[in-house]
Amino acid sequence: MKQSLQLKLGHHLAMTPQLQQAIRLLQLSTLELHTEIQQILDSNPLLEVSDDDQESSAGNAELKTEERNEKPTGNDDSASDQDWASNSDIPDDLPVDSAWEDVYESAVPSSGAVIGADNDNREIDYQDSGVETLQEHLIWQMRLSHFSETDEAIAMAIIDSINEDGYFKGSLEDITANFSDGNVQVETDEVQAVLHRLQQFDPSGIAARDLQECLFIQLKQLDPQPQWFEQAKVLVSQHLNLLASHDYNQLLRRMRLSQAELAQVIALVTGLNPRPGGQISPPVKEYVIPDVVVRKIKGTWRIELNPEAIPKLRINNHYASLLNGGKNSDTNYLKNQMQEARWFIKSLQSRNETLLKVASCIVEHQRGFLEHGEEAMKALVLHDVAEAVGMHESTISRVTTRKYMHTPRGIFELKYFFSSHVNTSTGGECSATAIRAFIKKMVAEEDPTKPLSDNKIATLLSQRGIEVARRTVAKYREGMAIPPSNERKRLVK
Repeated sequence: MKQSLQLKLGHHLAMTPQLQQAIRLLQLSTLELHTEIQQILDSNPLLEVSDDDQESSAGNAELKTEERNEKPTGNDDSASDQDWASNSDIPDDLPVDSAWEDVYESAVPSSGAVIGADNDNREIDYQDSGVETLQEHLIWQMRLSHFSETDEAIAMAIIDSINEDGYFKGSLEDITANFSDGNVQVETDEVQAVLHRLQQFDPSGIAARDLQECLFIQLKQLDPQPQWFEQAKVLVSQHLNLLASHDYNQLLRRMRLSQAELAQVIALVTGLNPRPGGQISPPVKEYVIPDVVVRKIKGTWRIELNPEAIPKLRINNHYASLLNGGKNSDTNYLKNQMQEARWFIKSLQSRNETLLKVASCIVEHQRGFLEHGEEAMKALVLHDVAEAVGMHESTISRVTTRKYMHTPRGIFELKYFFSSHVNTSTGGECSATAIRAFIKKMVAEEDPTKPLSDNKIATLLSQRGIEVARRTVAKYREGMAIPPSNERKRLVK
C-alpha cells in the first residue's frame, strides 16, 4: 500500500476552554449564573463587582491608560510582559453560536455547573429550613397531650406514616406487628385508638386513611353544625362516588332532594379540604428573576436587560497595578488571573448581547400578544428566530431555556413564545397558544349546567376559521388541566 500526503482545507470550530465557558454561560439560568459568578469572584482576585457604571468605566479606562503607557524594552522578557495587557487574543465577538454536536463532542467537563440538553427542564428544589413540617406540627401537639409512653411510641409510628397531603398511608396491622416483636405487646384496637386521637389534631381531617374518612372527620368537627349537615354526612358516607362522577340525576333520586337543596349540600362538602396536610406544609414557591424587561414607552416597545439579574463586573485596579514591571511568580499568577478575568467579562458580555438580540426578535414577532393577549399569539418556532438573528437553532434553544421576560402581561419563559401552528380556512396560520386561549375562554364562559363538549368546541373554533379535530381539542384541554364536560357540569343553586 503506497503512502502519500494530502492537504485539505476546511473550517472547524475549535472548542477552546474559553469558548466552552462562553457557551456554558449562555445556557445558565439567572440563579446558576449568580452561582458561577460568585465562584469566579472567590477564586479570581482580579475580578470584583462594580456598584456604579461610571466607576467601572473610569477604572477600566485607567487600566487601559496604564497599559498604553507601558513601553517594551526590546528584550524577550519585556515582550512577554506585554502579552497580558494585549487584547489581541480576545476576539471582539465570541463565536458562541454552535450546534449541539459541536459543544458536546469536544467539550471537557468542568467543575462548574454544566447544564446539558438532558436536564434543561430540571426543577431546582428550594427548601426553607425555617418552615415547620407537618410531622413537626403533629409531634408538637402530641407532646402537649397526655399520652402514655406506649401510646406516644405508637403515635410516632403513625405520624411517620402520614404523607404530605395529611393521609395515613401505613397499616394498623403492621404497626401492631412491629410492637409485638419487641418487649411491649399492643393490640390493633389500641393502635386504632391512638389513630383516632391523632385525627382530632389540627388541621382538621388529618391522619385519615382515605378521602371519605378525611371529609367525614371535617364534617364532624364543624361547630356549630351548619344547615344541611346531616345530608352532607349521608352524601360523604354513601354517595361520594356519584359526586365524583358528577352523576347529579342519581344523587337527586337517592337523596330525595330538590336541585337547589342538593346544590347547597354539595357546596358544603366541596368547601372541605381534601388535602389538609397542605395547610401546614404548603408547596414551596419558586421565585424567578426576569432576565429581560419589556416596556411600552411612547408607543414603542423597549427591550432591555434586567440590571438586577446580572451583576456588573470589572477589573480590580489595585491588583492590576501590581502587574506593572513585575517578574516574579506572583506576577505570573496575576497575569493568568487577568487573562481569565477578561475572558469571563467578555463571555458575560457576549451572553448579554445574544440574549438581548434573541429577546428583541421575539418581541418584534409577538407584538400582538403584548398588545392583545394570548389570543393574538403568532406561531413561532426556533428556526424562525435562528434565521432572523443568523444563529443556529441549538443556540436559540440554549438562550431561551430558563430565561424569563417581564412584560406588562406578566413574567414568561422565553420558550413560552414558541408554538406550532394550525392552518386556518382563509389560508393563514393560528398558533397553538392562541387555540388554547380560545378553548380556555370558551370553557370559562360556558353554561355550567350544559358544559361544552370537545366536539362542540371544535365546531365553534371552525366557525372562527380554525380547523382542528376533536382529539386535538381534547389534547389541548387536558394539557391545561381542564376536566371533560361531564366533570365540569354543575348544579345551579
